Amino acid sequence: MSRSVLVIAGEVSGDQRAAEVIRAVRARQPDIRFWGIGGPEMRAAGATTRHDIRDMAVMGLVEVLRRYAFFHRVFNEMVAAAETERPDAVLLVDYPGFNLRFAAQMKKRGIKVIYYICPQVWAWHRARIPKMAQIVDRLLAIFPFEPEVFAGTKLKVDFVGHPLVDAALAARAAPPQPLPWQGAPRIALLPGSRRQEIERILPALVQAAALIQRQKPDASFILAAPSEAVATIVRATLARLGGGPASCDIVVDQTREVLRQARAALVASGTATLETALMGCPMLVVYRTSWPTYWIGRQLISVSHIGMVNLIAGRTLCPEFIQHDATPEKLAAGLLPLLGETPERAAQLAGLAEVAAKLGAPGAATRAAALLLAELGA
Repeated sequence: MSRSVLVIAGEVSGDQRAAEVIRAVRARQPDIRFWGIGGPEMRAAGATTRHDIRDMAVMGLVEVLRRYAFFHRVFNEMVAAAETERPDAVLLVDYPGFNLRFAAQMKKRGIKVIYYICPQVWAWHRARIPKMAQIVDRLLAIFPFEPEVFAGTKLKVDFVGHPLVDAALAARAAPPQPLPWQGAPRIALLPGSRRQEIERILPALVQAAALIQRQKPDASFILAAPSEAVATIVRATLARLGGGPASCDIVVDQTREVLRQARAALVASGTATLETALMGCPMLVVYRTSWPTYWIGRQLISVSHIGMVNLIAGRTLCPEFIQHDATPEKLAAGLLPLLGETPERAAQLAGLAEVAAKLGAPGAATRAAALLLAELGA
């Protein structure tokens, strides 16, 4: 009888990371069946999905509470499916609000739990570290500092490297692709991938771009959207805003190429800051959320920076503009020094190279797959 792995990835990035691991496992053991919650990437890798990431990906406490009934139903359905089908292991990918609760239920039922991409308990809920160690059998970490976070617990933690390293190396080695730049300096705008992020962050980015263009009339801007669905949200938001710089095109599914060619970038806090770092593009980190979510976050957060690139660097390498500080005026003033041959630009470029080195060698998915197979006894 073939073995099966239940995979839960609730967002676009998790879908991509899960698919990479699934492909690496199936290259060695093609008979292992993967099923669960995911998206097009997981399905393309050979998994079957019972719920799609389009329905699962929301952000912020307020937004989650609005859809509580839906998430409660999906959670119970997947617990029941695991209980009935008894997978050989559960692979949980990021998505901590759902997946940590799911891990606890799997532990009660004696089903092995492997967690890939550690929930940021070291930032938000350090008191949950011992609890997490009790409900997870093995943690596949993508940041070099994470094994130390769980020191003193019995949890097996392996640093496998960051999965974006492979994609960034491939992008930097590929021939340059034509993009619709209209002048110089070239500036990338990355407003996030979720509707709530885009609607709150994009206005400040676009207005900052207009202010920059007043001082740099030939400046050209590209809005990088990871998918056509995101581009649709961006276009709708821009239509409501009006104004903005004279030259600002939307480019879909070429974020790394945009960053590779850009002089600097305004980037929504999140994984995109690491992608920007790996492409060697100086940046400002920007974030806005709903005021209730921001207030709650301020009470809970226990790290000195919100930008992952700064957490890896261990210092404020890339200036952060959060909530009320994310004004067009401050963003424009902060970005202008990164456009010339300045000490600020040189310091960022050197620091971004350090961050890239800390993220490990290529092959994170292959190493994660090997550890998953070891847990399966394959």
